[in-house]
Amino acid sequence: MKVLILAGGLGTRLSEETKLVPKPMVEIGGKPILWHIMKSYSHYGFNEFIILTGYKSHVIKDYFVHYYQQYSDITVDMLNNSVEIHKIKTEPWKVTMLYTGQNTMTGGRIKKAKAYVGNEPFMLTYGDGVSNVDINALIECHKKSGKYLTLTSVKPSGKFGALDIQPDGSIKSFVEKPQVDGNWINGGFMVCEPEVFDYIPDGDDTIFERQPLENLAKTNQLNSYKHRGFWRPMDTLKDKNDLTDMWLKEQAFWAVWKKEVVNV
Repeated sequence: MKVLILAGGLGTRLSEETKLVPKPMVEIGGKPILWHIMKSYSHYGFNEFIILTGYKSHVIKDYFVHYYQQYSDITVDMLNNSVEIHKIKTEPWKVTMLYTGQNTMTGGRIKKAKAYVGNEPFMLTYGDGVSNVDINALIECHKKSGKYLTLTSVKPSGKFGALDIQPDGSIKSFVEKPQVDGNWINGGFMVCEPEVFDYIPDGDDTIFERQPLENLAKTNQLNSYKHRGFWRPMDTLKDKNDLTDMWLKEQAFWAVWKKEVVNV
């Protein structure tokens, strides 16, 4: 199953960092948050990624093109114009970087990945949030639901899309950014059937969290996987600093690939 990661936004609320790099490339402990997200999926055996790029897409492309050089030991012989690589450190990843436009909205970006996904289920998440969500349990929940899309719902303070979740896990309504705190909200980490593409109109202006998700809820095709563990978006410089501090203190609860991390 391929993993789509939305990584094209401007990241204006984190402008201190995103003037130079796109938001998914802002580093936590020396590695881009995008790397942390991909490591989480890879821990569960999902290693094929489609990165939906836009703003400063070249930074993401350069990172993966030169990935093994960045994390391996090398000897540069400038006299003989040669480079020798020692102890290559890499990941079992296949990464497609799909440029989806500078100002394209989330729905438009996802729609442009249709040809790369094919007629198969796929996973989808945002390139600026980390979690210790159990991906295998999420997929199992999705399969049991029989619905087109299952999203991971989390419960932080309210400022995101609120969900009206029924006892069977069905989502009856989706409201983007309500004014009431304490709701279950969309935390990303979604599992989608290919029919989801049919809910996204052609063009660059569709916001996935508006009409597509609202219509999926109205047609009873939107399911919730409630995650009560760790989840944190990186929206502001404070978020970035908090996540970095957790990483340095070995309290990065999202790092499920690190055995020494204590889960919450």
